[in-house]
Order: sequence, then C-alpha cells, then structure tokens
Amino acid sequence: MSNKGAKGPRIGIRHLQSFLLFLGLTAMHIARLNVSVAIVAMTNAATTNPNFPEYEWTEKHKSYILSSFYWGYIVTLCPGSFLCRRYGAKVVLFIASFATAVFSMMTPWCISWGGWQVFCAIRILQGLFQGVIFPCVTEHLAMWSPPEERNRLGAFSYTGTDCGTVLAMFISGMIAESAMGWPGISYVSGALCAAWCVLWLIFGSNNAPESRFIGEAECKYIESSLQHNEDFHDRIIPIPWKAIWTSVPFLALLVTRCAETYGLSTLQAELPSYMNGVLNMDIQSNAVFSSLPFLAMWLLSYVYLIAADVLLKKKFLSLTSVRKLFNTLSFWIPAAALIGIGFLNEEKKVLAIVLMTLSVGVNSGATIGSSLNTIDLSPNHAGILIGLSNTVANIIPILTPLIAGEIVTDKHDRGQWQIVFGLAAIIFFVGNCVFLVWGTAKAQPWDADDYLKPKDAESCSEKKSPPPAIAPPIDPVLEQTISWPERYTVMATD
Repeated sequence: MSNKGAKGPRIGIRHLQSFLLFLGLTAMHIARLNVSVAIVAMTNAATTNPNFPEYEWTEKHKSYILSSFYWGYIVTLCPGSFLCRRYGAKVVLFIASFATAVFSMMTPWCISWGGWQVFCAIRILQGLFQGVIFPCVTEHLAMWSPPEERNRLGAFSYTGTDCGTVLAMFISGMIAESAMGWPGISYVSGALCAAWCVLWLIFGSNNAPESRFIGEAECKYIESSLQHNEDFHDRIIPIPWKAIWTSVPFLALLVTRCAETYGLSTLQAELPSYMNGVLNMDIQSNAVFSSLPFLAMWLLSYVYLIAADVLLKKKFLSLTSVRKLFNTLSFWIPAAALIGIGFLNEEKKVLAIVLMTLSVGVNSGATIGSSLNTIDLSPNHAGILIGLSNTVANIIPILTPLIAGEIVTDKHDRGQWQIVFGLAAIIFFVGNCVFLVWGTAKAQPWDADDYLKPKDAESCSEKKSPPPAIAPPIDPVLEQTISWPERYTVMATD
C-alpha cells in the first residue's frame, strides 16, 4: 500500500490526459491536413463524386489555399504560451478545437459564395486558433507528467499528429467518393473536433489537484515528483527572459529544432518532386505511396517509445543519453538516406520509395530525441519554450522550397537535386552535433519558480526590514543574498 502511494496507480488520470491530448491532436490534424485531398475533389469532381460543385482554380490559387493555414498558425505560437499560462490549457485548447470545428462546418457554405478567397480566409482563421495547440499540449504535459514517465506520456500524446496525418489522407479520400462528397470532408472533420471538445470538458484538467476524478495517491505522486510548492498552481511564475535567451542548452535545442524542420520539410516536400522529375513517378497522386511515410512515422514512434522505456527503466542510459541517442538516429539515418536517394536512377524506383519511407519514419525519433526536451529544461516554462522554438522553426518550411527552387532550375537534372539533398543532410548532421555537444535533459536553474524572487525580496528588505541578526547565506546557484526560508525553497527546488 505504501508503495502504491509513493508511485501512484499504474494506470491513472495522467494517462487519461495523455490519451485526450492524443485524440485532440488527431482530430485537429485531420481538420488541418484534409485540405490537400479536398482541393483535388473540389477541382476535379469526376475523380470522386460528380454530384457536387467543381471549381476552376489555378495552381496559384491552390497554393494560396494550401499555405494560408500557416499564415495564421505562425502568428499565435508565442501568444499561445501566454494564454495557456494565464487561463490554463483546458480553456485554451477547448476554444482552439471548438473554433476549428465551427470553421470546418462553415467551409462548404462559405466557398459556395466566396470562392477560393474565402477558403483562404477560413484557413487563416483556423491557423490562428490552432497555433496555440502545441504550447498548450507541452504545458499540459509538464503539469501532468512525472519525470520518469515523461517520455511515455509525452511521446504517446504527440503520436496524435502522425495518426491525424495518416487518417486525413485515408478518410478524406473515402468521404469524397461517398454520398457526402467533398463537403463531407469538412463536416466529418468538424464533428470530430466537436466530439473531442465534449470529452475534454468532462475529463480534462489543468493539473492534478484540479481533477475531479484523480485519487489522492496519484495526485501526491504527480505533485511530489514535480517538486511543486503548495501554492504553485495559485500564482503566475515570472518568465526569466534573459536567462532563457542566454541559456546554452536552450539555444542548442533551438538550433536542433530548426535543423530537424529543414530536413523533414525537405523529405516531405521535395522528395515527391524529385521522384516525379527524375524517377518519373507521380507519387502524390497515389494515396498509398503518399501516406506510407507518415504511416511509418506513426508506427515507429511506438518502437522508439518502447525502446526508451526499456532503456530508462533498466537504467542502461540516462535521460540525456536517451535524448541524444534517439536524436542521432532520427537525424543521421535520414541524412544518409537523402544522399543515397540522390544517386538512384529510374530503374531503382522501389528502392527510392523504401528509402523515403524509412527516412521519414525514422525521423519520428526526434519527438523523444529533442521535441520533449523543452519540458526537461524547464517544466515551469515548457509552454514558453515550445512557443519560442516553434515560432523560429516554423519559418524554415517557408524557406525550404524557396532554397530548393533557386537550386533546381531543371527538375529532371539529378545533379541539382543532389545539391538540395546534400544541403539538407549537412544541416541534419550539424544540427545533431550541436545537440550532442550542448544539449541536456537536466532542468535549468532558471526553471525555479522563485528564480526571480530574491531580487524583489532584497529590494523590499532594504526599504522595510532591519538587518537580520544572523547573516543570511549566499546561494551558490543564484549568487546573491537570500533569506533563510527562501534558501530552503531553492534547495528543495534544485
């Protein structure tokens, strides 16, 4: 009984929170990514269900529609962190999903009178609301995940993105061919988001003490493992901006996430173009081939998750070593595959598909490798860190096609594509080297919830308090004088 109180139940409300995040990411990614299938059905109804309107949109119009979501998405990444800290993940994620559901339901009707321009506007609005998702998910995981379960709960939650990507392709195509036609894609997506909102309102909680369903043993287990003070959830912790931006581990993580985004966007966006231009394969028109890399990514995520669990439970490796090992696998294997694909000719189409699927699938290890590292560095500011890193990293997919477009002037020229893939491989390699040298899974000193308080306390004592009878100690981490009670708190936090 005592052991159960110390460790908490094997399956509890913390696992339910992770499952809810998985479902939420799945539903919202279906709503985000179904447009790539829907736009084909809307501009070529004969391929799906000819009983619904068809629109004569140019390739330029289509590109605007496909990219418009990210115009809004990148704007709210950082504000999402602040909203989550101010109002809690439960409210912010609910609003994001509910707005996504409403806009999805409205899409077919709005397009009928506003055309592609209104479609772009709806996508921008959806992006604005969905920009808050990952800061909130990261913040929520930080509040619910004991350090020894962080990989398991975090990685499982994030696999919702891969599940949503795969389902967006399969389900959307089936719906477009059904009696519902292409409007049904929006209706089903909206219904899924709305259904998740109901589940989230009932079972979601910002933290363990707020949950109506959690037992005392599990609540104590979570809160004690996170080393929270009693009033932790009742106050807003100041953000140590200077400490964050001068933190070497955070800057190393930022470089690593940018490298991962560049490499992955090259894999996802440029490989199909290469295989079409050089290998004469129209892989984008084949739903099976298009979804294979994402299916591999989803399945291999669980392989990484189980492997990390075994390595940590058996204490074969530390958390920092697991992060660096998995990040190395997820960066360097795709880097080698990119270089290899560049040397394949038209007779090696099958090998090209295998390498593309393998490289994208193996890259899923970056979730455990570096994505969850924001929670390691600072559980108290995890939402802020993910907002900052995602804002910078999401600029990269805008630059990737522009750089490739400058290099590749003839899509049939394999030599030009080798430069594109070689550049991505180098960025993959260097980005991981930075993480190997300067990355860490240890919480940073500026994560302490009272990190900025001693300065305030010192200024107040100069105005009001008489000199203490016994000289207070000098804290070795903060390098400044603090009071005895505060000294105790800092030591407990460390």
